[in-house]
Order: sequence, then structure tokens, then C-alpha cells
Amino acid sequence: MDLGGYIEYIKIKHNGQTRKQGTPYYMHPLKVSSILKEKGFSQEYQIVGLFHDLLEDTDTTYEDILKLTNEEIANAVKLLTKEKGYKMDEYIYRISNNNLAKMVKIADRIHNLSEAHMASKSFQDKYIKETIKWYLPLAKDTIFENDLKEELEKLINIS
Repeated sequence: MDLGGYIEYIKIKHNGQTRKQGTPYYMHPLKVSSILKEKGFSQEYQIVGLFHDLLEDTDTTYEDILKLTNEEIANAVKLLTKEKGYKMDEYIYRISNNNLAKMVKIADRIHNLSEAHMASKSFQDKYIKETIKWYLPLAKDTIFENDLKEELEKLINIS
């Protein structure tokens, strides 16, 4: 399947879901994938960007992703999935040890930060603290470090 086929797949899987601001949900993983592409990441990273919320937010299974892609992509998507009762330190640690998952998670946070101004003040405050505690260290010395800092700074100045 080519990238266009994967995009159609996420449109179907996220059908009917919307973001807080009312936009179709699939636009978020599409943007995450686009951020990765703009930074020169391979199609494999872009596919994980497209698929990163499938296990958490749809009826897609690990096996479905494995059939469509490969074990490396399926495993990265699984690492990015927050399971019920997850502990943030364990979640970030697992991601930090898989470059595919790590880069996608940072791109995901950058996009989420860029839209967090549309959320409530309490959500923004929580998001700022979480980004400082967990995501700035994750992004340190990566191609995304400055982008993450810039989006965080924009949100801090708005909130």
C-alpha cells in the first residue's frame, strides 16, 4: 500500500471523530505525518505518524497494523498507545528507547501544542507543565527540540 492508501485507511478508521475545535480527527495524524515529512523522515516514520492514534482511538488492532505494514511500524504504534492506567514515566521511557516512536511522539506533541490554545485554560496549564516535565527532555538534542520550544513558548504567551 502507498501513503495515499494509508491516508484513506485512517480517514475510514477515524470517521465521525472530531478534535476539540470540531475538525475531522484524521486531520491530526495527517498533520503529524506531514511534520515528519517536512523534517526529512522516511515513509516509515510518516506511516507511524498516520497510525499513531489507531490503537487508542479506533477498533484497529495490532494485528491489523501488522498486516498492513511491518513489525517495526506496528511495534512503534503500540509503544505510542496509552493503555488504561498507564504511568507517564514508564510510557515516556518506552518511547525514548525506540527512535521511530520517539520522533512521532515529539511531532504529535508539537501539533497538539499548536492547537492547545483552543482548549480550556486548565487544560493549557496542564499541557504546559506536562510538556516541560516530559517532552522537552524527550526532544533534547533532536531535530525537533527548537520546534517544540517554539510551540510551547507560543502557548505560554497565550495562556
